[in-house]
Amino acid sequence: MASLQFEIKATGSGSKARAGIITTDHGIIETPIFMPVGTVGSVKAVTQQQLKEEIKAEIILGNTYHLYLRPGTDVLEAAGGLHLFNGWHQPILTDSGGYQVFSLAANRKISEEGVLFQSHIDGSRHLFTPEKVMDIERSIGADIIMAFDECPPYPSEYRYAQKSMELTHRWLDRCIARVNETPDKYGYTQNLFPIVQGATYKDLRKASAEYIASKNLTGNAIGGLSVGEPEEELYAFTELCCDVLPADKPRYLMGVGTPWNILEGIALGVDMFDCVMPTRNGRNGMLFTSKGVINIKNKKWATDFSVIDDGIDSPTSNYYSKAYLRHLFVAQEILALQIASIHNLSFYLWLVKEARKQILNNNFYSWKNEMTAILKQRL
Repeated sequence: MASLQFEIKATGSGSKARAGIITTDHGIIETPIFMPVGTVGSVKAVTQQQLKEEIKAEIILGNTYHLYLRPGTDVLEAAGGLHLFNGWHQPILTDSGGYQVFSLAANRKISEEGVLFQSHIDGSRHLFTPEKVMDIERSIGADIIMAFDECPPYPSEYRYAQKSMELTHRWLDRCIARVNETPDKYGYTQNLFPIVQGATYKDLRKASAEYIASKNLTGNAIGGLSVGEPEEELYAFTELCCDVLPADKPRYLMGVGTPWNILEGIALGVDMFDCVMPTRNGRNGMLFTSKGVINIKNKKWATDFSVIDDGIDSPTSNYYSKAYLRHLFVAQEILALQIASIHNLSFYLWLVKEARKQILNNNFYSWKNEMTAILKQRL
């Protein structure tokens, strides 16, 4: 089977935005793209049929740390990989667990060998090395597998950020060696993406982006951002990385973010995004819409019988009223979580598809500026 291919169809006037096509063995992905997060092989409160048919997702994420702990690689291998296990037959990307290592700071120990951590489920101890993580990702069977990295916290001292970056680079070399010496598990190609680190230091970010670019892998990721730094730093370091990373490979900005973050990222040359925000915020009653942000729990929506969002192409968003959805939240009805999650994901996918249209029509920059002002409004 073939390695991942990337073709740029158009670039945006007045910005570095690109519209492209990523081809994997499980299908094509039109970029820019947003990838719903299915940490344990499931996007919370949403079925795979809804993801494909209504939300129109083209690729979803799984997480190495969580899938390793539950259901375990033995179950995934017996099923024939995650695609067959969860019934999602389009592309899948797996995060290596580096971010979970970052978020489990109290329960882990980092060394040259790897990371010793305690399970958040039962307290059992496990060692993740770059080699083991590659083996686990092989067993999960994603189309795109992420290198094992360390994500330094924000803020980080310069010396710590430098040592962390250098460790990430040495781990990357071990990831590459392991992938090269092991076969694809289920008869299709698994593509390794390295991750740029370097915290919020320009020289480190540039050095890391250059090191990652030199490996000439099929795509590249920008990690360690959206971890608490101000928005202007998020954009500045994204731009710095995009300017160094090769233009002929897809660029993935990890864990970002709000709808306006995504539009700015696209303008800077990013092709792929993921974030738990649409589902997590949706479950808490925050709706992102084509007219601005809504807290659906507010009393002002109690008698608003207009649909959730008539500006996007989504059966759910065009069917249920704001008043009804608010009622479901107030009544603590499980359906509220599903409707809000489907709406927010539909909105995110609509937004990146609309951005793609504007790039192809050579109108992205002015549209992005108008849209950003609208999306930030609190309704």
